[in-house]
Amino acid sequence: MNKKYIPSALILYLNYFIHGVGCSILGQAVIKEALAASWGVEVMAITAISAALGLGRLIALPFAGPLSDKLGRRISTAIGSGSYAIYLIGLALAFNAGTNGGYQIAYICAIVGGIANSFLDTGIYPAVSEIIYKAPGVATMGIKFFISVSQMLLPFVLGVTVATTATGATSYNTLFYACGIAYLVLLVLVMIFPLPDTDQKAAGKKEGLIDSLKHTHFSVESIAMILIGFTCTGTFQLWLNCAQNFAKENVGWTDPSIMQTYYSAGTMLALVVTALLTRKIKDVRFILGYPVICLVTMIAVLVGKSQTLMIAGAFLIGWAGAGGLLQIATSVCNMLFPKIKGTVTALVMIASSLCNYTILTAASKMQPSQVMVMNIVLTAVGVLLGLFVNLRYTKMVEQAQADN
Repeated sequence: MNKKYIPSALILYLNYFIHGVGCSILGQAVIKEALAASWGVEVMAITAISAALGLGRLIALPFAGPLSDKLGRRISTAIGSGSYAIYLIGLALAFNAGTNGGYQIAYICAIVGGIANSFLDTGIYPAVSEIIYKAPGVATMGIKFFISVSQMLLPFVLGVTVATTATGATSYNTLFYACGIAYLVLLVLVMIFPLPDTDQKAAGKKEGLIDSLKHTHFSVESIAMILIGFTCTGTFQLWLNCAQNFAKENVGWTDPSIMQTYYSAGTMLALVVTALLTRKIKDVRFILGYPVICLVTMIAVLVGKSQTLMIAGAFLIGWAGAGGLLQIATSVCNMLFPKIKGTVTALVMIASSLCNYTILTAASKMQPSQVMVMNIVLTAVGVLLGLFVNLRYTKMVEQAQADN
C-alpha cells in the first residue's frame, strides 16, 4: 500500500464508523420506544423506517455503481457522506415534529439514508480494495471492523447522549446531530485527500453499465453469489432490528440493550480471526460455514428462550452473521468481475437492499417470535446457496479467467 493513501483509507473507514451508528440506532429498543412515543405509533412500526433504508439503497444502486466506475470513487463517496448527514439530522427534525408528520419525515429521511449507503458502498468498497490491493478481502472486512467498533460503543454512547425534553419526552437528538455534522466534515476531507483511481489517468472511454453487462458472463454460480447478499443481510439485519424485542417479549428481559455490545464484540473478533484465516482458507468457504453457525444459533435461541442464550446468540450472530460475510461475498464477486468492480458491488448491494426493504417491512407487521422463525428460514436458504457455490467454485474461477 502506498503510504500517501493511508490518511485517505482512514477517512474512508471513518465513514463506516459513523455508518455503524446510523444503521443500528433504529434497532435499539430504547430509541424505538422514544421515537414511537414521539410519533404515536407502535414500537415495531419503527422497523418499517429501517426498511426504508433498504428502499433508498434499491433506488440508488442501479446508477451508483456505474457512476463510481465512470466518474470515480471520490464523487460517489462525497455524495454518500452528504446524503447520510441529511438522514441523521433529519431524524432529529422528525423527532421534534412529533405526531405532526414526524413518522413520515423520518421515512423520507431514511430513504435518503439508503441512497447515502449505496454511494458509500460503491465508492468505498472498490476504493479500499484499490488502496490495499494485496489483500482486498482484508480491506473490505476492515469496513465491517469500523462499523463494529461504533456498534459496540453505541449502548454507552446512548447513555451519554440521552436527554429529556421540556415536555418530559426522552430524546437522542444530540447523537443524531453529532453524527450528521461528522459526515459533513468527512465530505470535505474526502474531496481533499488523494485516491488511487483519481491518480490513474485511464486511456480511452470507460464502458457504461449496459456495455459492461453485455460483455460480462453471469453464470448460475455467480448469480447464486449475488443472491447470498440477500440472505446474509437478512440474517444480521433481522437480528439487529428485532432480537432485542424478542428478548423483552419472549424471554422477559427488561433491558436487553447490552446484547448490542456482545453482538459487536463477536463481529470485531470475527473480523480479526477471519482476516488471519483467509491466508490459509479460501474466502468462499466462509460463505457456507458462517451461515451454518447462524442457523444453529437461532434455532437454539428460539427453543431455549433464556438471557444466557440471548447473550451467546448475540455474540455468535455478530461473529458469523455480521462478521464480514457480506464483505467476503462482495470481495469474491469483485475477484470474479475485476473490470466492473463498482457495478458488481452494486449488484450484491441491490440484493442486500432488496432484503432490507422487503424482509424488514414484513418484520414490522409481525411478532418478534415470528420474525425469529422467518430469520431461521432465510438463513437456511443462505446455507443452501453457500453449499452450491462451494461445490461449483472451481468452475466459477475458470469462467472468470476465461472472461478476463
